[in-house]
Amino acid sequence: MSEKTGVAFTQEAAQAQAQAAIKSIPPALKEFRCPTCSRIFANLEDLKYHCADEHPEAVLPLTVILHINEKDCEVLIEPHWTLHRALQFRLGLTGAKHMCDRGVCGSCTVIMDGRAVLSCTTLAAECEGKSIMTIEGIAADAKWKPLIDAYCRWDAMQCGYCTPGFLVSAKALLDKNPNPTEEEIKEALAGNICICGTYPRHSTAIIEAATKMAKGEL
Repeated sequence: MSEKTGVAFTQEAAQAQAQAAIKSIPPALKEFRCPTCSRIFANLEDLKYHCADEHPEAVLPLTVILHINEKDCEVLIEPHWTLHRALQFRLGLTGAKHMCDRGVCGSCTVIMDGRAVLSCTTLAAECEGKSIMTIEGIAADAKWKPLIDAYCRWDAMQCGYCTPGFLVSAKALLDKNPNPTEEEIKEALAGNICICGTYPRHSTAIIEAATKMAKGEL
């Protein structure tokens, strides 16, 4: 319990918060905001006409349907936007962290069609029709409670900024290999960087979680 905020930081609270974040994402857009002047329009065609007429030098926005955390949602983006930018600024999913923005630290990792990918180097426009899971989707699913609990129990984080990326990579690994060795875990997490140096703890946490999940423990 935080004395300043009165908020209880428990797994149940985190799960509820993640579920609420996913639920709050509207499936369809109700307004279309001009990226240049912030004027709002009722549909995409009116917005495009406005941009062509008043901002001819600007790149025209477009909409994509993204399947995020088992939910379809319509998103207004610009063609050059990364998936990370769309997640954070359009869908309010801030779990994938902004750190290097160069595809080398792993903090923005998401799972796309079963594979861990870097959302900061993936164009949102190329993600239509793909199944994407973020750390919010993992936190909202009680199945993955042993993994999150193990990370907490073994102090596999300090500042916590890189932790979502590690957990997402770990989940992608366990989906393919429910009983990984320490070397296989190190290989799977090789793209994730921790400035605090918590590396030895990750393998311990993941192996413990894998053992508990194999027994059906929560």
